[in-house]
Amino acid sequence: MRKQPNSKDCFVCGVENEFGLHLEFYETESGDVVVDYIVPDHFQGYQGVVHGGIVASLVDETLGRVHMGSPEDTRFMVTAKLSITYRKPVPTGKPIKIVGHAQKSKRRTAASTAEIYGPDGELLVEAEALLVDAPPEMLEDVDLEDMGWKVYPD
Repeated sequence: MRKQPNSKDCFVCGVENEFGLHLEFYETESGDVVVDYIVPDHFQGYQGVVHGGIVASLVDETLGRVHMGSPEDTRFMVTAKLSITYRKPVPTGKPIKIVGHAQKSKRRTAASTAEIYGPDGELLVEAEALLVDAPPEMLEDVDLEDMGWKVYPD
């Protein structure tokens, strides 16, 4: 597996975002993206259950990262359409696995799917997304080094 880059400030992957999720993404040999994670209690909605908006953030980032490419030639995308099926509650304080799969990839768009599995391997959430390349003007003045965009050691 190959670890993907993180940034400093992103809510989902930012290593210095004190309020963030701090996820670390790994690309498998098959091109899927995997995250093993324990959601802290302060992201709960109901007691012991991850808030649905946080669940959406978990899968949203994963859905985009399957099309990201290499750290040297990253394809930054934004979500145009997101569909989530919440099958069962996602627990806080217990290990979950998030898996993303690339589907179609075209010149400016891509599609992907993702799932969240519980501690016993049970399917909890399914999601799919239509993504579009980030608008060039959004990345015009972005300094990836200043953004902290790099692979951080485990």
